[in-house]
Amino acid sequence: MADSVYISENLTKPQLEFLKLLDDYEIQIFKFTEIEGLLEQKFDNLSEILENLVDKELLARIEKGKFCRQNFRDEYVIGTFVAENSAVAYWSALNLHGLTEQFSNTVFIQTTNKKLDKSILGISYKFVKIAPYKKVGITYNGYGSLRYPITDVEKTIIDCFDLPQYSGGYAELIRAVGQAKMQADKLISYCQVVNSISVTKRLGYLIELLGLEDLETFIDYAKGKVNKKYNLFDPQGWEEGEFVSEWRLRLNISKEQLLDISNKQY
Repeated sequence: MADSVYISENLTKPQLEFLKLLDDYEIQIFKFTEIEGLLEQKFDNLSEILENLVDKELLARIEKGKFCRQNFRDEYVIGTFVAENSAVAYWSALNLHGLTEQFSNTVFIQTTNKKLDKSILGISYKFVKIAPYKKVGITYNGYGSLRYPITDVEKTIIDCFDLPQYSGGYAELIRAVGQAKMQADKLISYCQVVNSISVTKRLGYLIELLGLEDLETFIDYAKGKVNKKYNLFDPQGWEEGEFVSEWRLRLNISKEQLLDISNKQY
């Protein structure tokens, strides 16, 4: 009680009114340019009100023109809020979908806009720019002020094969494929969008090797995309290993190793 009285005594009437409206509308995070519309009220000297509330540690400035409540720390909401047309993706999405137990200290955000990597409220963010046409397969986690966009399971897997340096390691990605519940039609659709033959071949081969159920139509689709060029299964690995002519892949991770990594019997 003493703390709330102290706070009230040190706040102006407009500051108190602003905080009360944030509570009434259950707003945790907002932009300077939009908040009056959200609260359906105009404030004299809004900039001054926000500056004073930040100084009094009742609001936190995320970046220029963007604020949140002082105790709001949902890194996924914040990351997708500061980057336009974005979604949680790659390693972060693998973790949120329960496909890896490894947790990154960096939050990976996919966005159609260029944005420099940065630290916000003590959390490191990696912003990965993609072409607008590749922004597909978006779903949502959470509710209300905790709602944020995230790539679905199939798009997450394909994105990680497309840019494995953001996947948390190839072994983790292989394990994720073995655990994931995927739909063949989504895999086909997203592979068509990403338009990478090497990604399609690697994923198709691994799914066939692991004997994953109900994905035969995707395997057939992937085989139809096989070209004459050989690709390394692990694009970041050594130029070595068995050549698989059916898939035009060179297994610089052997079949036995792939099965062992995915915890399958062979």
